[in-house]
Amino acid sequence: MRTSRRSFLKSAAATAAAPFILPSHIWAAETKPNDRITMACIGMGKQSRGLLGNFTFRTQVLAVCDVDTTRRTEAQQKASKFYAENPDKGSKDVAAVNDFREIIARKDIDAVCIATPDHWHAIITLAALKAGKDVYCEKPLTHNIHEALEVMKAVDANRRVLQTGSMQRSSKEFRIACELVQNGAIGKLQRVVCSFGDPGVPCDLPEEPAEPGLDWNLWVGPAPMRPYNSVLAPRGMHDHFPHWRNYREFGGGMVTDWGAHHLDIAQWGLGMDESGPVEIRPPAKAGDKRGATLVYANGVTVTHKDGFGVHFFGADGEVKVNRGKFEFIRQGQGIASSVDKEKKTSCAAEVAKAEKQFLADAKIKLYESKSHCDDFLERVRDRRKPITSEVVGGHSVICCHLMNLAYYHNQVIRWDPAKCAFTGGTGNPAWLTRDYRGPWSA
Repeated sequence: MRTSRRSFLKSAAATAAAPFILPSHIWAAETKPNDRITMACIGMGKQSRGLLGNFTFRTQVLAVCDVDTTRRTEAQQKASKFYAENPDKGSKDVAAVNDFREIIARKDIDAVCIATPDHWHAIITLAALKAGKDVYCEKPLTHNIHEALEVMKAVDANRRVLQTGSMQRSSKEFRIACELVQNGAIGKLQRVVCSFGDPGVPCDLPEEPAEPGLDWNLWVGPAPMRPYNSVLAPRGMHDHFPHWRNYREFGGGMVTDWGAHHLDIAQWGLGMDESGPVEIRPPAKAGDKRGATLVYANGVTVTHKDGFGVHFFGADGEVKVNRGKFEFIRQGQGIASSVDKEKKTSCAAEVAKAEKQFLADAKIKLYESKSHCDDFLERVRDRRKPITSEVVGGHSVICCHLMNLAYYHNQVIRWDPAKCAFTGGTGNPAWLTRDYRGPWSA
């Protein structure tokens, strides 16, 4: 008997309410190395457009999903058109669905790309992992620390591959900057300054009239229900990054948005991918939006200030790096710089100069990835950890969340990065998680 859509969704909802526990035979199957990888893309806003293009070309995208009718239809048409024009790449029969649980239930989908608002990341990721799917999830990997721990556990428990979308690690200027730091080219590392915007704030947006074609209840999902406002979910094919990310119910401000990029690079340069800070200090004045500091066991500090992206200070020099920008100073002498407008050079040329002079015989070589999406797909095939695995993405996002907690609560927090727990009588376990609106949980 043919199952109706309503019956299917009712059944899927029951699965969600029972924290996505699925039969072991579903998630135990490994992806066959020689098969074309099949994917689905969940969340079809601005960020997903480049991702959809990358994955449509490199895999067979079988389905797209969004709670906005216009966005999912546009994505479906884009993918279908590509396959119609390139039939050797895949089938033009691309499905478009409103509810991600329809994607999770499909056994013919090997992997998912998740580019939803942050408050959905972990729930969809955990569902996909437990259903036997590999995951490319946009940064920040999770909405809170509890979710980061659950995702890190679930990847190995389900023998899956996860790539976090902190794609700066796949750009050479960031890798070379971190190799210079780790190989002592600036002497003993003393401190790092990371530049990004404000911490999150509580949402106080007024109600606006809802328009047809958006499943607002599903957009809000595990967050507290509130009236619709177009700042949170602008309709259709908008060409900007929506400001839901500024509000604590849905994101963590720029501390988790850009911090998930720049603090991730700080962690890389420090060699702390499997660890983190031992103390988090709030800004000097309550209410300040800069000045929170992560303190590591070796005494190195990472401070949130306005500046150059990621700026490493050592006893013998400095390395400054941002997208398409690079500067290396050693013992007061400029070794390489792409930021001097009078010099007719490029970031790539200056990075190559620093690499040739100081890293030719380097003892420490970091993971090299030239394409973030390709790296993910290669790891899906060979089952190794990608460049921004759940370990990397999980610990980097924990740094972001800890920094936000210092801003939110204006307290010194002591932290055990091995146990991922507050220490010394500081902090509150309730800060590690959030209240989930049923039936969702993580």
